[in-house]
Amino acid sequence: MTSQSNASTSKENVQALLNAEEPLRTSPNFNQKVKIQGIRIAFLLCFLILWESAAGRLIDKFWISSPSDIVRTLHKWATSGDLFFHLGITLQETFIGFFIGALAGCFVGFILGRWSFAAKVMDPFITAIYSLPKVALAPLFILWFGIGIEMKILFAAMIVFFLVFFNTFAGVKDVDEDLLDNIRLMGATEKQIVTKVIIPSALTWVFVGLKLSVPYALIGAVVGEITASNKGVGFLIQYSAGNFDTAGTFAALVILMIVSISLNGILMLLESRLLRWKKTNSR
Repeated sequence: MTSQSNASTSKENVQALLNAEEPLRTSPNFNQKVKIQGIRIAFLLCFLILWESAAGRLIDKFWISSPSDIVRTLHKWATSGDLFFHLGITLQETFIGFFIGALAGCFVGFILGRWSFAAKVMDPFITAIYSLPKVALAPLFILWFGIGIEMKILFAAMIVFFLVFFNTFAGVKDVDEDLLDNIRLMGATEKQIVTKVIIPSALTWVFVGLKLSVPYALIGAVVGEITASNKGVGFLIQYSAGNFDTAGTFAALVILMIVSISLNGILMLLESRLLRWKKTNSR
């Protein structure tokens, strides 16, 4: 009797666990995510099939190459080690430039967001520099910093700086003044106001700027490599295009797209961890 009762109890526990997990598996959000991913994969497969079918038949491969040729080029670069060498250089420039630009953008954006007088003084200068085409500044960066890795890092950092700066500045200014006044009346110190109200409120804006700046950090590094370099993914693009290697050019572009999507995914994961309170409040 005891063994039978234990067996029935264990079956009931297992069934209870299965019933508890069922809503998670069949929740609307989960089903929607699966549906979206399925549509994305189907769209990508259809696009690749149409591309492969059109290449060499409807359109000359010289103009559009083909997915199979691009895969073969990527495999050749991977087996020779060129892919990881050049990708490592570009990632190093992107990460360091992104870190420097994001840190500087957050700092300056926060300071000017809290100091209105300085923001009014610096506004025309920041706007004037931001309005300049960034590609046009690449030759100046070469003159100032040479053609080494430092030039690409600083060029990427400059691009990231403005995107993060404007979002951080807007996030700090967006804090409700009535809320700040009420907190001050409750006896909160300036440190408490900054750490408990302003920074959490501005984080949403900051992450928007960070997500926007990820591809631009990559673009800054690659533009610097295309302008003057003999290594990096930008060099692969320039070298392939100079040799009329369409497959190589597309292969390098595919690498950049994969890197950009991966970095953006990492930032979204980090945002979901740091801004849990936002999801909780939205339920």
